[in-house]
Amino acid sequence: MHSCDSIAETNEFIENEQLTRVVCYFQNLIMTYIKTDIPQPGIVELLFYKGSTGKALSKLAHTLLHGPSQLTLGERELIASYVSDLNKCEFCHESHSASANFHLNDGGNTVDSLKIDPDKALVSEKMKSLLKIAGQVQKSGRDVTLEAIESARHEGASDEDIHDTVLIAAAFCMYNRYVDGLGTNLPAEKEEYLTMGKRMAKIGYKYPPLFLRKFVIWTMKRNERKKLRASS
Repeated sequence: MHSCDSIAETNEFIENEQLTRVVCYFQNLIMTYIKTDIPQPGIVELLFYKGSTGKALSKLAHTLLHGPSQLTLGERELIASYVSDLNKCEFCHESHSASANFHLNDGGNTVDSLKIDPDKALVSEKMKSLLKIAGQVQKSGRDVTLEAIESARHEGASDEDIHDTVLIAAAFCMYNRYVDGLGTNLPAEKEEYLTMGKRMAKIGYKYPPLFLRKFVIWTMKRNERKKLRASS
């Protein structure tokens, strides 16, 4: 049987955990630099704050990461994850890493190896050369060298591979700065990235029809209220 002291300690632990979740919830409502009234982390908050730009940015992301390309879905998500990590954008890095992990189905080994040492990452030589180009783009478009381009070609990269790599890297510099420049929130729990990654990998980044936007926002708020009640 449990002693009274151990029961009290357990109750105190549970209360502290519940308090932490409530605090995280309200922090997520007030932390963003602008008032959006959208209870979602990261770029999702911003996409639904302004429908016209949200739809355009979502369409661009879907085209880049799920549209026609000689690069696989996993390779494109890997570029997005890598550039986001270089930009220190935690939300984009974690969410796109989760999507890459789902596509690559390797338990996150490739993403982890890339963070440790890009030159020894568990990817093909062609992909290493493309990631090098992506890293140059992250610094500045003018930092991309002809040597890096020729190296990628030597490893078998096509002009379309190089084009798509540069465009994904450039676009994610914009997405990263959009997310962090407006001080958006991180998910309350790391596990949420797994759900995001699976959803992004399966259905992509399509935006709902604008006439449904208000209903989607209402659903988001309802779900957040349910989560708050469940944790209190």
